[in-house]
Amino acid sequence: MYLIFANLFWAGNFVVGQAAMKTMEPLQLTFWRWALAAVPLLVLARAVEKPDWRAVLGRWPVLLLLSLLGMSGYTLLLYSALQHTSALNAALVTAANPALIMVLAVVLLRDRPRPVSWAGIGLGLAGVLLVLTGGDLQRLLTFSINTGELLILAAITVWGLYTIIARRLAIPAITSTAVQVAMAAVVLAPVAAATGAGLPSTSAEGWSLAFIALFPSLGSYLLWNLALKRTSAANAGNYLNLIAVFTAIITVLMGQPITLAQVLGGALVISGVLLTSAGQRPQRPRSSKSTSSPSESRLP
Repeated sequence: MYLIFANLFWAGNFVVGQAAMKTMEPLQLTFWRWALAAVPLLVLARAVEKPDWRAVLGRWPVLLLLSLLGMSGYTLLLYSALQHTSALNAALVTAANPALIMVLAVVLLRDRPRPVSWAGIGLGLAGVLLVLTGGDLQRLLTFSINTGELLILAAITVWGLYTIIARRLAIPAITSTAVQVAMAAVVLAPVAAATGAGLPSTSAEGWSLAFIALFPSLGSYLLWNLALKRTSAANAGNYLNLIAVFTAIITVLMGQPITLAQVLGGALVISGVLLTSAGQRPQRPRSSKSTSSPSESRLP
């Protein structure tokens, strides 16, 4: 149940984020999202994990790099993409992130996945191409891909690099996330001030920001970590496919059309991810003192 609600809230980030982008700017939403979430996450980390803050802050260079990639870079690219493409398209392309992470691991870490994983990557790539082109594969020849889809591809690439680095970070999960969120708020503050990225000026913007700060930013991370105490990270990772499913359901409930290309593409992407996960080699268990960050999976 924890995993279901965590992914429902993350799906809401795509839908509400797209609505917010009609009147807000990506930097404005990104900054205030993390500024409002930083203190509650730090308090939560202190209460749940009781970290050695001196040791944590001793890793500030890598935490800052992760913050720039995952909290600032990914989120800015995601919200920028939602100015040009639908929430469903963004969620479907994002669903291919685990396969992209595996490819990056092969290139950067020289991992050796099993053949079935490569078959999964092939299925996922076919699904992504179907979504990107709307079923018209001739668009690839003319490179007439929507700006939003290109931005979401850039976003999941940034998140893939983030994940590769985060895998080796031996800091408790909530603590790692909280420090990165706080760093993002601090780094973005002067840019937000210089560009006039103030608080929302309308009630609709305010409710959008409140939802994103409370549910995807705080609720999902808390529920995700509670779930990881009861199940494996690999099993939890498979639940992330629910983000695309929930986004599709919300899209239908809002009366927006879903195309055949999106349905078929989404099915291929999710099937490819499941096949890729099934073919991954088992990893050595980590020390109990080293808890992986929830950010090691694909999180919006």
